[in-house]
Amino acid sequence: MWRLKTRPPEIVFLQRIFSTFPGAWPGAGLLVLRSALAAILIGQGYFYLLRWSQAGWLVRSAGIIGVAAGVLLLIGYFTPFASVLAGLICVLSRLSWFQPPSPNPFSAKLQVALGVLISIAMLCLGPGAYSIDSRLFGRREIIIPNASHPPES
Repeated sequence: MWRLKTRPPEIVFLQRIFSTFPGAWPGAGLLVLRSALAAILIGQGYFYLLRWSQAGWLVRSAGIIGVAAGVLLLIGYFTPFASVLAGLICVLSRLSWFQPPSPNPFSAKLQVALGVLISIAMLCLGPGAYSIDSRLFGRREIIIPNASHPPES
C-alpha cells in the first residue's frame, strides 16, 4: 500500500494590516465613509470640550478621545484602532457613563447603531487607497535584478 507523505502546513503571517487598499471609486467610497464618521466624532468631541472648566475628567477624556479618533479616521491613520475607539465613544455616550453634551449626535438608539455599524465597516474594510495607512502599509514593487552568473555554492 502506498502512502503519500505530506508536510504540515506552514503558518505565514502577513506584515500588513489589510490585504488590499482599494483605489478609484471603492477607495473614494471608503474616504466618504471615513469622513462622515470623523465629522460626527469631531463634532461630538468638540461639544464635550466646550465645557472644559465645568466638566470632570471623564467628560474631558471622552472629548479628547472623540476628537482624536475623528482626526485619525479623517486622515486614515491607525484606522483599526480609531474605528474601535469610534465605536466605543458611540456606545458609551449613549449609555450615559458620562454626561452627554447639549447637542448630542448620539442621543437616539438609531444614531448609535449607525455609528457602531460604520465603525465595524471601517474595521473590516480598512482605510482605502486615499489614506496614510495605504502609504505606510500598501503594496510595494519588488524589483529582482537579472543574475549574470550562477550563485556561488
